[in-house]
Amino acid sequence: MQKRIMAVDDSKTMRDLVAYTLSSAGFQVVSAEDGQQALSSLDRSPVDLIITDLNMPKMDGLSLIRSLRNDPKYRAVPILMLTTEGDAQKKAEGRAAGATGWLVKPFDPAKLIELVTRVCA
Repeated sequence: MQKRIMAVDDSKTMRDLVAYTLSSAGFQVVSAEDGQQALSSLDRSPVDLIITDLNMPKMDGLSLIRSLRNDPKYRAVPILMLTTEGDAQKKAEGRAAGATGWLVKPFDPAKLIELVTRVCA
C-alpha cells in the first residue's frame, strides 16, 4: 500500500520540491501551508508520516508537533523536521516536542527519500 506523507511548509516552492521528490519515489504526498492547515487537513485524511518546517506563520512546526503528540491518533506517527535551522538547541527543542528526525534545507533528494523510506518501514 502506498504511504501517505504530509509536507507542511509556508513556502510553496519547498512544498512542491518535497512533493516532487517523494512522489517520484512512489509516495503519495499531500501538503499544508502551516500547522493550522495541517491539523484541519489531518482531521479529514490521516497520513503515515509528517514532514514539517519549523518557522511558519499562524502555527510553527514545534507547536504543530506538540499538538499532534497530544492527540492519541498521532502519538505514534513519525514527524520529521525539514528546516533551515541546524543548531543543537533547535534540534533539542524538536526532540523534546516529539520530532522523530531532523533534516536541514537545502536537502539532498536521495537522503530525503532514504530517510522517509526508513521511517515509514
